[in-house]
Amino acid sequence: MKQEPDFIVCGEALFDVFVTGSTPSGMSLDARVGGSPFNVAVGLARLAQSVAFFGSLSRDPFGDFLAAALASEGVDTSTVVRTDAPTTLSMVSLDALGVPSYEFDGERRADRQLMLEALEYVHGRTRAIHLGSYATVVEPIAGTLRALVERVRGRSLVAYDPNVRLGVVPDPTTWRRALEWMLPRTDLLKVSEDDLRVLTPEASPDAFAAHALKAGVALVVVTRGPYGAAGWTREAKSTVPAAPVSVIDTVGAGDTFQAGLLTWLAEHAALEREGLASLTVAALRDALTFAARAAAITCSRRGADMPRRAELR
Repeated sequence: MKQEPDFIVCGEALFDVFVTGSTPSGMSLDARVGGSPFNVAVGLARLAQSVAFFGSLSRDPFGDFLAAALASEGVDTSTVVRTDAPTTLSMVSLDALGVPSYEFDGERRADRQLMLEALEYVHGRTRAIHLGSYATVVEPIAGTLRALVERVRGRSLVAYDPNVRLGVVPDPTTWRRALEWMLPRTDLLKVSEDDLRVLTPEASPDAFAAHALKAGVALVVVTRGPYGAAGWTREAKSTVPAAPVSVIDTVGAGDTFQAGLLTWLAEHAALEREGLASLTVAALRDALTFAARAAAITCSRRGADMPRRAELR
């Protein structure tokens, strides 16, 4: 009998398109597999975790490439749904510090077409699910993921990263509503400081963490880019600096951090709500440090090129 994966990562998969130069008649483009949940799934697989991807891929050549890329990384694709809708393309621009901004061509695209019937692909029990990004705010996929969360909460750990993309849904209120719905249903919340400025512009990270913990989250982590990360439980708080690195770009850094954090928790028997809540200050610091080291490796390379487990010995 096939063993259930420890993780199911849910959401979008797409192509990030970078402009690399110009030609006499146009531009040179570099299209790379991506999407925040796609990156987390690949990141977990590279860190030697058993993981499946739950999402909708096109039957077009881009979708075929995404499916093959997942499989080649060791990600279980038995929970992938295929559709005739085309693949989403994200145009990526990098600023002087290598920080990306995204413009999406995603309306009526394949990654949104995850219907409620697709839940039949997800059966058995997994240790944890991870979801986030715009898949939690665009329909019909958002409704399907809400139904999945309701199904597994209390049986599997629920990890969530809002990963706000105003280029997809420009109304901050939509993202805030999704966050407030998720808070009482989330065990592990990872959010960037940049996203907090959209989601809770009046609240400090400490105040937001207190709000999230009161709402029911067991572990809150705020990533701060070059300034490191902080984590809170009801009993512990820890902050860590960013790992030293020569940054090429930061594409996929937050996704790598999440994959690293989940990996550390799995390797230290803490991948359950009680395990999160009982983390000591020292353990929380170690978890954040491991995740930050993983993210730094990705930042040292072009695009979302996540590290393998051997690189984090």
